[in-house]
Amino acid sequence: MFSRLFDPARKFKKTPEGKLVSILNDFSIDIVLDVGANVGQTGQRLRRVGYSGAIVSFEPGPQAHGTLSEAAANDAKWTVAPRTAIGDTDGEIVLNVSQETSMSSALDANPALLEALPRTANQEKVTTPVYRLDNLWDQYVTPDNRAFLKVDTQGFERQVLNGASEALKKLQGVQLELSLFELYQGEETYLGFLQDLHRWGFEPYMMWETYFSRKLKRQLQIDVVFMRPR
Repeated sequence: MFSRLFDPARKFKKTPEGKLVSILNDFSIDIVLDVGANVGQTGQRLRRVGYSGAIVSFEPGPQAHGTLSEAAANDAKWTVAPRTAIGDTDGEIVLNVSQETSMSSALDANPALLEALPRTANQEKVTTPVYRLDNLWDQYVTPDNRAFLKVDTQGFERQVLNGASEALKKLQGVQLELSLFELYQGEETYLGFLQDLHRWGFEPYMMWETYFSRKLKRQLQIDVVFMRPR
């Protein structure tokens, strides 16, 4: 009984990722497409709470991509795509790389975000390839896969989904990090995404807070998981 009460695995299963994996397992998800993977936090957390399926990570930041590749190097079922952004076109875009690399974005930060999180200030601009997910789908996903898409692209979520119109028809679920107000210039906030995911046949299964600003005294972003009902 003592070892059961203090089992670390039980503790991790109570985290958002632990709850997410229970959903993924219930839907027999066998591949997670991690768009905006940064240094591999999502893949590492999913593994820690028991997800054993395939992971495909996409990351445009040069330094973050290098760290991501190292994180996945010893995992035979974790593929890191060549450095690229995912968007609504094939070509190149300019990425604003911030000191807090997980907040890097193709969009410029608004003053409110810089006030709330000063480490989001742009440190450099780098050119990165960008591809539509629809045009990469067959390289990584088979017709037999049950796929789940996670998108964490700091204001670029709409462009990702616009480039995934065919992929969305095949996905079993989608996780989006959504801003509650405009943190990046030109960013679309949460309400339109909630309406669109419903219209596309998905339902919200869970949500949790991500960034809260003590300076602004308000929540900045939330993560929402949508699944296609069976």
